[in-house]
Amino acid sequence: MSNRPSLPALLALVAVCTGTLLALRPAVGADAAAEAAAPAAHTARHGPAARPKSDLMGVYATLATKRFVDLTHSFGPDTPHWKGFGEMRVRTLYTIAKDGFHVDEFCHVGQWGTHVDPPAHFHEGRKSVDQIDPKDMLMPLVVLDVHEQAARNPDYLLTLEDVQAWEARHGRIPEHAFVAMRTDYPGWSMPVLKLLYEQRHIAASGHETTDTDGGLGATKDDYSMESYVLGTNHYQIEMLADLDQVPEYGALVMVTFPKPAQGSGFPARVIAILP
Repeated sequence: MSNRPSLPALLALVAVCTGTLLALRPAVGADAAAEAAAPAAHTARHGPAARPKSDLMGVYATLATKRFVDLTHSFGPDTPHWKGFGEMRVRTLYTIAKDGFHVDEFCHVGQWGTHVDPPAHFHEGRKSVDQIDPKDMLMPLVVLDVHEQAARNPDYLLTLEDVQAWEARHGRIPEHAFVAMRTDYPGWSMPVLKLLYEQRHIAASGHETTDTDGGLGATKDDYSMESYVLGTNHYQIEMLADLDQVPEYGALVMVTFPKPAQGSGFPARVIAILP
């Protein structure tokens, strides 16, 4: 006699198993619903799951409490500029009243208002505006303040002794700094620029004037100091504003500008973050 179950017995077993599974389905569905509701219930009780830790959020929270100082001049057709440049022109193309939106066309040279001079401004094959490393746009800010000396001598040029006096007060100028000269308007000197770029390894420099070179040199079309700075393949910022509002040391500086392809210069926005 065979030990295999008969067909009626198998059908009865299938019916029993099917009924058992159907009976279990509501319970399984309830469990699934409970599991789906669990995260929401946990969130309601304990708040959202913790985000991954980011050191930058702590940095941002600190910076958000600081004072920001704009070191940039607003520019327009009456902005002072180098003698060889033409005047700026502004033309309104569309107005809100007529077109529903406002668009102006600005026509000016790249070196207009507070602006960036990339190395390509003076030297073929060196960095253009679009090739400046973004890491060179956030730097420690160093201000060499000699406005009192310049007030006594309108042709005063920054000296090595001025830098030594600054370092006696604040320590060695840090590498990758942005060094701004406050004179209330005379210029740099070649020995100081060579010290800053060749020995202190700064990232960039800036000044309030329209030229790197002092007034005596610039009036004779001597731009050797500007050529030197840009020849190091570093950029500079000209026509800075409000350097009297920032400390000699301890602030940060953000330098921003658009990204024109192969640009030889462009207006910039420069902002100091005070300690």
